[in-house]
Amino acid sequence: MGVFGAVRLSLLPTKMVADVQLRIMQPNLQQDVKFNYAAKAEVMQKYLTLSDRASGPQSTGVRDATILIWPESAFPFFLTREADAMAQIAELLPKGTVLITGSVRAPDDLKPGVKVTRAYNSIYVIDHDGSVLSVYDKLHLVPFGEYLPFQNWMEKLGFSQLTKVQGGFIAGTRRHPLAIPNAPRALPLICYEVIFPGDVAARDDRPGWIVNLTNDGWFGISTGPYQHLQQARLRAIEEGLPVVRAANTGISAVIDPAGRIVAQLGLGLEGVLDAGLPQAIPPTIYARVGNIPAAILVIAALIVVMRRRVMRQNF
Repeated sequence: MGVFGAVRLSLLPTKMVADVQLRIMQPNLQQDVKFNYAAKAEVMQKYLTLSDRASGPQSTGVRDATILIWPESAFPFFLTREADAMAQIAELLPKGTVLITGSVRAPDDLKPGVKVTRAYNSIYVIDHDGSVLSVYDKLHLVPFGEYLPFQNWMEKLGFSQLTKVQGGFIAGTRRHPLAIPNAPRALPLICYEVIFPGDVAARDDRPGWIVNLTNDGWFGISTGPYQHLQQARLRAIEEGLPVVRAANTGISAVIDPAGRIVAQLGLGLEGVLDAGLPQAIPPTIYARVGNIPAAILVIAALIVVMRRRVMRQNF
């Protein structure tokens, strides 16, 4: 296996998508600030300043990027309900640059004046003029983090999930690639959705890359963020798709379709990460057939074991 892996890597050099430049913003916000509406102005100012920070002598800030990426649940408010925040984003983005950002999203059928009690954990694609191009709502919610089993009954007993959202988050209905202007379509995965093998890319609707927005701040400085990063690398290897990861406190990274880390920004750091977008490779065997070979091996092993037991009993 080691020889096979070494040969495969030598035959798969990292190639970049032409005319696509990524800029990942890692704010390293503490949790009490990230979910505090009173910190709205502070959060927005930090995002805007950090996103336009020069990353080198030749850097011109956000104007170097065609895709700017912010992490999961980036705002302590409903983004599209705050006209001033949307205007600030439009002012930040130069023409030809789009923003991919996490945000909580209020239900579409909510009546005016009614207090929002439940929401989606979502990803927005926002154009340079402030218009929303595409939205994705998280499918796999975290138990005890974003919802409680037997939610109503548990809340009556005084329990609440980690995010403190009354009623819990609402799960999305389907996963779909996001259309990105002048770039391949991106498959959105929020937080721990990236740990599920075989539940990533539809075989008949293959995207060009995976964008994973997360907030690993809950783990602090521990092994958790490192483990989460390695799981994201596995999805790249399985699917033959590059993974671009934006994490609030780290580790943000760009991973090529062979699982190699092209660029990363370490845990607990504040900054921006500039990198190209690796090209996808043809679908891997796993991407084509999923867990079928593994299931066949398990069944074959069970048959062998059962036959041996029967033979021993006969003797």
